[in-house]
Amino acid sequence: MDSALNSGDTAWILTSSALVLLMTPGLALFYGGMVRAKSVLNMMMMSFGALALIGVLWVLWGYSMAFGNDVGGGLLGNPLEYFGLTGLMGDNASATYPAMAFVAFQAVFAIITVALISGAIADRARFGAWMVFAGVWATIVYFPVAHWVFAFDSADGSVVGGWIANTLKAVDFAGGTAVHINAGAAGLALALVLGKRRGFGRDPMRPHNLPLVMLGAGLLWFGWFGFNAGSALSAGNTAAVTFVNTIVATSAAILGWLLTEKIRDGHATSLGGASGAVAGLVAITPACSAVNPVMAIVLGAIAGVLCALAVGLKYKLGYDDSLDVVGVHLVGGVWGTIAIGFFATPSSPAVKGGYGAGLFFGGGVDQLWRQVVGAFAVLAFSFLVTLLIGFVIQKTMGFRIDEEDEVAGIDQAEHAESGYDWGALTAGGGRVAGSPARPTDARHSSGSSEVSA
Repeated sequence: MDSALNSGDTAWILTSSALVLLMTPGLALFYGGMVRAKSVLNMMMMSFGALALIGVLWVLWGYSMAFGNDVGGGLLGNPLEYFGLTGLMGDNASATYPAMAFVAFQAVFAIITVALISGAIADRARFGAWMVFAGVWATIVYFPVAHWVFAFDSADGSVVGGWIANTLKAVDFAGGTAVHINAGAAGLALALVLGKRRGFGRDPMRPHNLPLVMLGAGLLWFGWFGFNAGSALSAGNTAAVTFVNTIVATSAAILGWLLTEKIRDGHATSLGGASGAVAGLVAITPACSAVNPVMAIVLGAIAGVLCALAVGLKYKLGYDDSLDVVGVHLVGGVWGTIAIGFFATPSSPAVKGGYGAGLFFGGGVDQLWRQVVGAFAVLAFSFLVTLLIGFVIQKTMGFRIDEEDEVAGIDQAEHAESGYDWGALTAGGGRVAGSPARPTDARHSSGSSEVSA
């Protein structure tokens, strides 16, 4: 049988996979800079732990659960069909890229989705409990949801995929539901299970290293081109459209966030710029193939404003989402997913490919209701199941560290390490000139909110 493999498509998918893999270390830097100095290693280790664990689980049963033939109702792929990636090492004559290239691409999506959740429980989660949660959550929540959203029926009908992709026909080009709404809802559930940090709302918890935050945001933006444009699975027009939309929506979101900060707080901050970038990236992820660049700018600008305002909700509602996974990923993901129902452009690759145009472009509410159902179905499923998983872990092995360890610093308690060797930098045990008297961690130095992305 002649192989249909295209070396250009294969190279594009493998390159995009590497870019998305880089996003997880980028997230570690982003989150690590946002927490207090005594928590930076634990925060970064949660991302690296997710990378290690989910990479293994994806090969064993994750890919099969997500992309195996459906075993009923569009809810789950057969976990044994490709167990250990059996049968996937040869050329796939029906596609222009090897099956293993697609396995690699989807693996890095699974990894960063789990890592994103960690920002909601910074400073107070046991590392061992986090690793148990990561494995269970990926298996029970992420792998099935990835099947719902990303597993499309085969053209010949031999493979049946997930219900959101094939029955509901909601647009989610690169993971607004499966990644961002999923992680954001899970973050909210875990924040409720673990409770507030000691001193939340009273003690300053500002970011301890803003250059680290900005470096992390830059790496996330860089890797996100693999996330969005790579989802085209070929280096063609759709990849180019999504690439441009990713640039302009993110840029507009930064402007929207900074303007909101300036009006509300009197200052446009570096943390706001980094956070606005992530908010824009989140919002354009599901919509990048469905809108034109002007609508991408509008979508991004609104995302920047919405997320900048949403990060303050935790103070009003009383939940401690440490690094604002809810305010950025959940709110930004819901907005980006639903906005497709308003802004989907007739000339876009998605609409030309058979999806409905948006309400503002003559498509009525048909695509809009599909987007709403898809967004809130994933939100509800992820929140409720995560609440159960977190509660069981808390009651059995204990999810939250002891109070005295939290106050002293989770890095020493959980890892017997410190992010900074202050003693080596001081003379006679004194504090280094210009170093903070007490390390801090949050988004809003003014106290109006902390953000995360």
